[in-house]
Amino acid sequence: MRAIIAFLLFVVLAISGGDAYGQTFGVELHNTLMPASSGMGGASFSQPQDVQSAIYGNPATMTQFEGTQFSFGGGWAEATINVDQTKALPLIGITPFKAKSNAPGSALGNIGIIHGTNLMGMPVKMGLGFMSNAGLGVDYRPNPESNGTHASLLALDVVTSFGMQVSDRMSVGGAFHLGTGVMDGPFVASSSSQTDYAGRGSLGLNFILAPGITLGGYYQSKKSHTFDDLVRFGAGPFQDMNLDLPSNIGFGIANQNLMNGRLLLATDLLFKSYSKADGFDAIYDDQWVFMFGSQYIVNQRIRARMGYAYNTNPMLDQVPNEIGGIIPVGGIPAVNFIQGQFASISQHRLTGGLGIRDIMPNVDLDLSVGGMFQGDQAFGSTLVDVKSYWFAFGLSWRCGPAAGGDCCTPAYNSNEVSMR
Repeated sequence: MRAIIAFLLFVVLAISGGDAYGQTFGVELHNTLMPASSGMGGASFSQPQDVQSAIYGNPATMTQFEGTQFSFGGGWAEATINVDQTKALPLIGITPFKAKSNAPGSALGNIGIIHGTNLMGMPVKMGLGFMSNAGLGVDYRPNPESNGTHASLLALDVVTSFGMQVSDRMSVGGAFHLGTGVMDGPFVASSSSQTDYAGRGSLGLNFILAPGITLGGYYQSKKSHTFDDLVRFGAGPFQDMNLDLPSNIGFGIANQNLMNGRLLLATDLLFKSYSKADGFDAIYDDQWVFMFGSQYIVNQRIRARMGYAYNTNPMLDQVPNEIGGIIPVGGIPAVNFIQGQFASISQHRLTGGLGIRDIMPNVDLDLSVGGMFQGDQAFGSTLVDVKSYWFAFGLSWRCGPAAGGDCCTPAYNSNEVSMR
């Protein structure tokens, strides 16, 4: 136990020393703030270790959860973003300035439940979740030279999903996401905060390659928003902005046979199609993400987790003079300035976590911390430096077969080891 606590303290010190950046891939969170997956670098596409990751990631993996399981989780993410505007942009009223973003950190929630039933004689898992999908925010309004520059994007999803065991080795699943998006900014003009609703779907597959070794993959469609009357330039009319969250393709493999079944290793690959996402295609290119996670079972109650993730830098080198159907005053330099507000430039992250089973009968606690190493980049005359940290937690309840038949008796057997 002392070694685990020392490890977590090391990770906290490493990420709080000013060398970390935000946990999003572009603007989307995926499973990086889920209770257990957060500690494993987000790796969760083939053998997720928490309810929320199965519901929100590959829905076919829900068949791995027995009985009824409910999890209440959340997290805190905070970034430090600095900008150095080296040249004036007179058409949008910007003069040179240096500033730190005044936007506060974000408290984000992730809640999910999985329940098992039968459909036409086939075992089926039904899932329902309320998830934090995307988040970003900068605020330079305290600096007069910025001419009121600020931007924020928040997306929350209600997810309904199912998973079906179609054979002893294969399961399939699907999910529908209905979400709300709130956009404010990012144009230096007369703009307002606007809300829009949109849906997206997911299809997943999971396959047992060999005992203890699973393959998983899923496709998630893009989520298309139109924020009506978002911006107005001068005395002109208000204009709508189109903004899509991209389609995603994920693939994962996991092996839980190592060290007599105590060590789980998982690797995920994610492709994000930003080049076909309206709005973001003006500032981002397609992105690849690689996630590596591990979980070691110390004893029947304690799981220690560690993860690492690498992602390609999605920022475009050359941008158009239009973004999301809007041609901003100031042309390409103005789009570069918007790029700086949505800078997702760091490429490395380190995470750690701890899982404790049965802190109360059939109630598990998961804790995770993480950070992304510092990144900086110039977008025309706009130089941006970003770093951040985050932590996540979750309380999970197990009932039915997962709890030995009820919700009051400890589920684990002193002579057995379970991955969850």
